[in-house]
Amino acid sequence: MSSGDSRSEYTARMHRVLEHIDAHLDQPLELSELARVAHFSPFHFHRLFSAWMGETLGDYLRRRRLELAAMRLAAQPRLPILNVALAVGFGSSEAFTRAFKTRFGSAPSRWRQIEARRRQRNDSGRIDTGRAPVASDRNPDQVVSKPDQAAGGVDVHHRVSNRPHPEALMKVRILDRHPVQVAYLRHVGPYGQPLSTFWQTIVAPWLATHDLLAQPRYGISHGDPGITAPDKCRYDACVEVPAHFVATGAALMTTIPGGQYAVTHFRGTAGQIGDTWSALLRDWLPSSGMQLDARPCFEYYPTDSEFDPRTGAFSCDIVIPVVPL
Repeated sequence: MSSGDSRSEYTARMHRVLEHIDAHLDQPLELSELARVAHFSPFHFHRLFSAWMGETLGDYLRRRRLELAAMRLAAQPRLPILNVALAVGFGSSEAFTRAFKTRFGSAPSRWRQIEARRRQRNDSGRIDTGRAPVASDRNPDQVVSKPDQAAGGVDVHHRVSNRPHPEALMKVRILDRHPVQVAYLRHVGPYGQPLSTFWQTIVAPWLATHDLLAQPRYGISHGDPGITAPDKCRYDACVEVPAHFVATGAALMTTIPGGQYAVTHFRGTAGQIGDTWSALLRDWLPSSGMQLDARPCFEYYPTDSEFDPRTGAFSCDIVIPVVPL
């Protein structure tokens, strides 16, 4: 096996581990189990994981559990804290509260109150520049609450005063989606303009080379940059591929799970899409009688998606996985 093939194989195995972790955060995750997923020996797996991720397996699991919990606390304000704790693998609310306070500087209930007040301020007509809130409101390593994902643009969100509540304006459909096989390229680092550059300079040429430009595409964010440190944010630029497709180069294969999803359509610029994400997750979802599960949220770009290079406006569906409360 050449050095390039070997590196690709290591990357594919580690990506399988990260997918497995995200899908099973509500369960105990033993090193031996994850080593089996990666097809590495347990003796070597921990050292390999630490070298590849830049943090130990234990630190990564703790971070992912707490980051997902923070997103659930903000998106589902009426969900009991114990339910949030159990959903990310903590055995008690006390253990969860201690770990959460260590990570975010405040207890889960207090953090949720701060998030609610921040959202109310944003909806009252204040212009959000996309910069981090003041240190008293949020952890100092946090930035904007949702990435600008698919295109470039200035990250400035204008909110109109005295407007109706966002959930009253949203048209949200509940759909059953089939599983979809995709090839993807991963970006690790800050969202916003770097993602636009990633699509334009790396993803688009790869799609053209493999005759995939006419296929539906997906953008999957595995972190919320309001919670996850920018240098640890992961984003997958995905494209639907046929069953016989063989990924090449840095591309990897995965399946976007099927099931029930809530979908709202977006048309605007990269500087506006964050508002729609926030309205769906933090305004519509709490009033919907639904909750998130472990499947990823994503943006869906069908073959008839629009993009205006003059204005930067584009269209897509914003899609979140939902199950009944």
